[in-house]
Amino acid sequence: MANHKSSIKRIRQADKKKLHNRYYAKTARNAVRKFRATVDKVVAIEMLPKISAMLDKLAKKNIIHKNKASNLKSKLAIYVNKLA
Repeated sequence: MANHKSSIKRIRQADKKKLHNRYYAKTARNAVRKFRATVDKVVAIEMLPKISAMLDKLAKKNIIHKNKASNLKSKLAIYVNKLA
């Protein structure tokens, strides 16, 4: 266990931030999962900008890597274009 006040506080802050980041990362994963489950092109086109913005925001805050966000957005766009 840490002995310094500052390190104890840092551990508390890190735990709080980890919980916050995990929530938003999981929310994004669920949104992507829900998006991939849609078969209607109109609904998918409607959802794509919202999910792209969510992924960009997570990448900006370093919750996910910027390349991961980019790869996901690319795959989702390809998925939309394949829908009939």
